[in-house]
Amino acid sequence: MNTAVINIKIEPKIKRQAQTAAEEMGISLSSLINGFLKQIIKTKTFTFRAAEEPSEYFIQSMKEVEEEIKNGWVSPTFDNSEDAIAWLHDPKAKYANQLRKKV
Repeated sequence: MNTAVINIKIEPKIKRQAQTAAEEMGISLSSLINGFLKQIIKTKTFTFRAAEEPSEYFIQSMKEVEEEIKNGWVSPTFDNSEDAIAWLHDPKAKYANQLRKKV
């Protein structure tokens, strides 16, 4: 088989974890990377998925946003940035279904 060498810099911990993951799938890290590169060539896309749990800060922020949406504290939609900026600077601007709250 004709091969080429690619040299990359990677954190040692990441390399060990990737080698372990590849071994658990029954393939080498080299085969895993080759498969990944072939998939990119074939589909012209790539996907990364974070398997980490969201932080407590993120969860709390999302709850606050959901509450604001539920209470109607959302801006109207805009077709351009100029209208959005004008709305932000307008003290009489209204949220989607309420008067704008002063901050």
